[in-house]
Amino acid sequence: MKRLHLHVAVDDLAHSIGFYSTLFGAAPSVTEVDYAKWMLDDPRVNFAISRRGRAAGLDHVGIQTDTSQELAELAARLKAAGETTFDQEAATCCYARSDKSWVTDPSGLRWETFHTFGTATAYGEDHDPPPGAEAPSCCGAAPPAVAPVQPACC
Repeated sequence: MKRLHLHVAVDDLAHSIGFYSTLFGAAPSVTEVDYAKWMLDDPRVNFAISRRGRAAGLDHVGIQTDTSQELAELAARLKAAGETTFDQEAATCCYARSDKSWVTDPSGLRWETFHTFGTATAYGEDHDPPPGAEAPSCCGAAPPAVAPVQPACC
């Protein structure tokens, strides 16, 4: 079974925890001084927020797997489609230990596929990407600068 993951950078963590707790009808399952996470079953989502110096807004999206086999299948599909992935083993991120495979979609949105197998006492660490690859931070690089699109109408 897989779970959708959304990570949002926020300006005010306490206010955002209140807002999302009301929206989801549940308190976060993890709360730290700079981070909160809800592991919801309805909808089935791993929703995280953090205040770590990034611009407010969508930081990255992902798919969390229940097993390392499911992660390997997702990573293999991305690679078979010709996408370049950045794989991490035993990464410390978001107060958890996970194996990961990162990819950027055609529009520049970072996707994280991951299997979590433990907890950590620190938020995370930066990892050195392979030569020529974009440097991801713990839970995704800041999105690339994109010129705003002017709507045609409406």
